[in-house]
Amino acid sequence: MSVMPNPSQPVPLHIKLDSRKILLGKKLFHDTRLSASGKSSCATCHDVGKGGEDGIKFAVNDDGSLRQRNSQTVLNVGLQYIFNWDGSFTSLQAQAMSVLENLMQTDWSAVTRQFDKETVYHNAFTGIYEEGITPETIVDAIAVYEMSLITPNGRFDRYLRGDKEAITLQEKRGYKLFKRYGCISCHQGVNVGGNMFARLGVMGDYFEDRGHETTADLGRYNVTRREADKYRFKVPSLRNVALTAPYLHDASADGLEDAIEIMAKYQLGKVIS
Repeated sequence: MSVMPNPSQPVPLHIKLDSRKILLGKKLFHDTRLSASGKSSCATCHDVGKGGEDGIKFAVNDDGSLRQRNSQTVLNVGLQYIFNWDGSFTSLQAQAMSVLENLMQTDWSAVTRQFDKETVYHNAFTGIYEEGITPETIVDAIAVYEMSLITPNGRFDRYLRGDKEAITLQEKRGYKLFKRYGCISCHQGVNVGGNMFARLGVMGDYFEDRGHETTADLGRYNVTRREADKYRFKVPSLRNVALTAPYLHDASADGLEDAIEIMAKYQLGKVIS
């Protein structure tokens, strides 16, 4: 009898990327001069040392306004093919360009001129890109750096590769329940999520119960304008999830227990206590 493949897959041990772009992208990722105020960088909302996000409900834009949705982790983001809660981008380059132009209000003319005067940036860009320093080459380097931020060979990955002692007995029971309850039907693949859309409120009206519906709550509909896409969001990755509180697009779940109870109630029609 054939064995069904595991819906969860381990993070690849290695990803082939241009190491020069990774180093350049890392420098750019942390460079606050890409923001109009000179105070914000990509790392402001995506702190790699803190789970790849900011740990707050809503990030602050460069102009001081609050964003409408909770920031998602940048860790393992290169293993996804759709980006943002509403799937508004299908490449990291396009997503990075949008953030820089619309949220960080990058002055491309000033930035490219300033970077070209600096030996480190000038040499790095001209050594990699024929076109030198341009908005497109800047976001490409940032995107490649983000692609490099994988977290391979964790205990769960070793378990998936056959090391049955890599996780505890309690964790094995939790994973069994995770599959039995049906959580894995959406949270699957190498990122344990991040590769499909799902409607929030399959078994109950989450937004009516929560109240104060906003445009951000419309999810995928804001991109497609199709009625069927209202309240549909990209299923978030559960990789490193213990580090990425608060949870959900509206940051309504302060802890993992809260998130599990909400998902059980509104997605599965179950009460978990």
